[in-house]
Amino acid sequence: MKELKDMVRENYARIAREGGSCCSPGPLQQAAASRRAGYDDESLLDVPAHADLGLGCGSPLGRAGLRPGEAVLDLGSGPGMDALLAAREVGPDGHVVGVDMTPEMIARAQANATEAKVANVRFLLGELERLPLPDAWADAVISNCVVNLCPDKRAVYAEIFRVLKPGGRVCIADVLQERPLPEEMARDSRAWCA
Repeated sequence: MKELKDMVRENYARIAREGGSCCSPGPLQQAAASRRAGYDDESLLDVPAHADLGLGCGSPLGRAGLRPGEAVLDLGSGPGMDALLAAREVGPDGHVVGVDMTPEMIARAQANATEAKVANVRFLLGELERLPLPDAWADAVISNCVVNLCPDKRAVYAEIFRVLKPGGRVCIADVLQERPLPEEMARDSRAWCA
């Protein structure tokens, strides 16, 4: 498991440093990928261009039903796109925390929040299997194409429910494996991250 996490961390550190993504090599392709994932042009214009790396596979915000004043957790926040959009939805009385295990993504997300002048968001370094938040903190938990990268999904879901307030909501956009992968593909780091 540690080898897999290290591989995923290095892959996303490279993406944070160099730009591009696992799925969309340039800015035009990244914006097109985000549109296909469900983001509208207004949302894409509402965040710095560096916040959209085309890494998502859906838009969890469209169904999360965020309301002003809520506390929102973004799992695997990457460069901060969903966290920044959520921060605007919950308004100045709300708060958003993005958690990511890649220091380079945390730095990029913080820079994007500064550029966007969004004050009600912060980004924490951490792993989804051990979230750096107290019990019953979040009104809503969102995630975009990240849980699939975690080898211990049971631990991730246990943590989601630990930090979620009673009656809270979870909205995850992700990919699912419908059948076992051939062993050589399951061990291929490029296939795991893409």
